[in-house]
Amino acid sequence: MLKNIDEKSVNTLVKAILSLQTEEECFQLLEDLCTVAEIKAMAQRIEVAQMLCDRVVYSDIVRKTGASTATISRVNRALNYGAGGYNTVLARMDTGEK
Repeated sequence: MLKNIDEKSVNTLVKAILSLQTEEECFQLLEDLCTVAEIKAMAQRIEVAQMLCDRVVYSDIVRKTGASTATISRVNRALNYGAGGYNTVLARMDTGEK
């Protein structure tokens, strides 16, 4: 679980996300919940994670995504030593699994 975060409010957020049934519902929640900049930042991190898994080098990732090397490093660290969230969603996206 997440450290230093009120578990009740995080649990509510997780339940809200899990209740979504369509891409449209997901877009609607993201639009209501996040700023455009926050959505773009999260989308960029997923794109970086995909590219890292495809063994794309940092300089190409910077050029293609505009992500900073600090962001790329943070995503890489999460891929290798994190909770496994990136790996789970990337594997499911590759297989089309829900």
